[in-house]
Amino acid sequence: MKQKLSLAPRLLVIAPNWIGDAVMAQPLLQLLRQQQPDAIIDVLAPAWVAPVLRAMAEVNEIIQTPFQHGALQLKERWRFAQQLRARGYSAAYVLPNTIKFALIPWMAGIPLRVGYRGESRYGLINRMHFDDKLQPRPMVPFYAALAFPPVPELPAQLPKPKLTLDAERITAVLAELKLDASQSIIVMAPGAEFGPAKRWPEQHFATLAQQIQQSDKEAQVVLLGSGKDVEVCNRIAALAPQVKQLAGTTSLYQAVALIAAATAVVSNDSGLLHIASAFNRPVLAIYGPTDPDHAPPFSSVAHSFSLRLDCAPCRQRVCPLGHQDCMQKLLPAQVWQPLEQILQSGSAHD
Repeated sequence: MKQKLSLAPRLLVIAPNWIGDAVMAQPLLQLLRQQQPDAIIDVLAPAWVAPVLRAMAEVNEIIQTPFQHGALQLKERWRFAQQLRARGYSAAYVLPNTIKFALIPWMAGIPLRVGYRGESRYGLINRMHFDDKLQPRPMVPFYAALAFPPVPELPAQLPKPKLTLDAERITAVLAELKLDASQSIIVMAPGAEFGPAKRWPEQHFATLAQQIQQSDKEAQVVLLGSGKDVEVCNRIAALAPQVKQLAGTTSLYQAVALIAAATAVVSNDSGLLHIASAFNRPVLAIYGPTDPDHAPPFSSVAHSFSLRLDCAPCRQRVCPLGHQDCMQKLLPAQVWQPLEQILQSGSAHD
């Protein structure tokens, strides 16, 4: 018996290459699902973002980008676009601002191609959005706007980023990592892919870890990060030997599951912060050279820390003044005060 062809519209979302940005783009998927409940939503993304996308309920299939970073690879993009053409997408939402990604849905003949102006993408993008460079939208509204025709004003209420993961999978990962699900788990994310200026000092993380375990000897303080963060996390572990140093040893999938189980997450402005926020975990977000209003956490229990110095936000990878006062002078006691309330109130388990 022949199977009936699906009449449901197929939508393609080309995800950002950064994990944090991919998380903050998730409300766009919620809006597309609200507008077209029957739509099949596929996401084109690099392999390293896939574990986060798998925790987004709206995603039907993740299609891995096969291209080398930075390379135009026109022939490869054309061949890949013809594979997408066969899927019959009615619309594509191009979140990266490069011409390379705008080429793909155009080559695939997708009728509606939505995105921001980016790198001279006229013609490739046929529903063009614009952002005010002097007053850019925060990241969630920036991506969510693509669900609507280009208008200056968005709805007052937008969805928050939301990730979900089965309890069984979370339990299995905790067992793999030899963590006790019955005790508090405080995740610390000391790294920052952007550069050292975004990192809270190692001594501050170590001091806070010591304070946590003085307050609760059974608390499990875990350091998470990529392979690039191992050196930083090793130095923190040397200052606070009671922490569990997992940076560079976990897969992103394991890190996602661990964050989903966390009692609280202390993080620089990084992808792991936004994962925690999307799981609605209590977060303590530390901002220095970046703007806390541009990419804030959305958890029900969320504390953002920024000294808002005159020189901030400089948005530089390395402190241009050489002192990094925006991070150095943000003391562990300031973070401990609300964290202690979270750990004592039990709000982390709501």
